[in-house]
Amino acid sequence: MPAYRAPMINLYARDLPRAAAFYAQLGFVETFRTPATGEPSHVELTLDGFKLGIATIEAARKHHGLRPEGEGRWIEIVLWTDDTDAAVSALVSNGALLLSPAHDFLDDKLRAAWIADPDGNPVQLVQRRR
Repeated sequence: MPAYRAPMINLYARDLPRAAAFYAQLGFVETFRTPATGEPSHVELTLDGFKLGIATIEAARKHHGLRPEGEGRWIEIVLWTDDTDAAVSALVSNGALLLSPAHDFLDDKLRAAWIADPDGNPVQLVQRRR
């Protein structure tokens, strides 16, 4: 089984700038955004060693085929790994539901897949491409 590290939580927001501003008021500091200029589709903020990602619902649909809509479950666990394909294969073979197959994004800098935990909560498995 692949090793996992650097867990974080992603929130999906209808209004990403508004959500990021809210968390900034709580002391979170922006550490990453994509795209680097213009309207962001994803930002990451950090507070006291905790990393919080906020992504647009549109980006989740367009780039990953996810459908974070309706009430509740607007959150996901993110686990970084060295091999997204091996991780998703192992977890699906052990009964995890595949939500979005492994695919490259951010100009092929990252490879990610999503599975569901037993309660249907999304778990992102992601690696940096070399």
